[in-house]
Amino acid sequence: MQQKDEKTVKLAQTLGAKIKDLRQNELKCSINQFAHEYDLDVGNTSRVEKGSIDVKFVTLWKISEALHIKLSSLIAQLEEELGSDFQFYDI
Repeated sequence: MQQKDEKTVKLAQTLGAKIKDLRQNELKCSINQFAHEYDLDVGNTSRVEKGSIDVKFVTLWKISEALHIKLSSLIAQLEEELGSDFQFYDI
């Protein structure tokens, strides 16, 4: 198994924390309710929120839809939180 570098780990953990925060504070629902309501795997969603796995693009898109935000908005929020070391696109 390939080891992840610090930057990749930080990205996964920050993304997971952002998703968890939005789920809890905006939707105000449990991870079980969130996953079942939006046809997501509970275990996989939990691992994403913990930052323990690299999330697939399609899964990230499904999560952003479930959170009722554009994927680009989620990425912009993530970029803002991570700072200038993490640029996903140029405006």
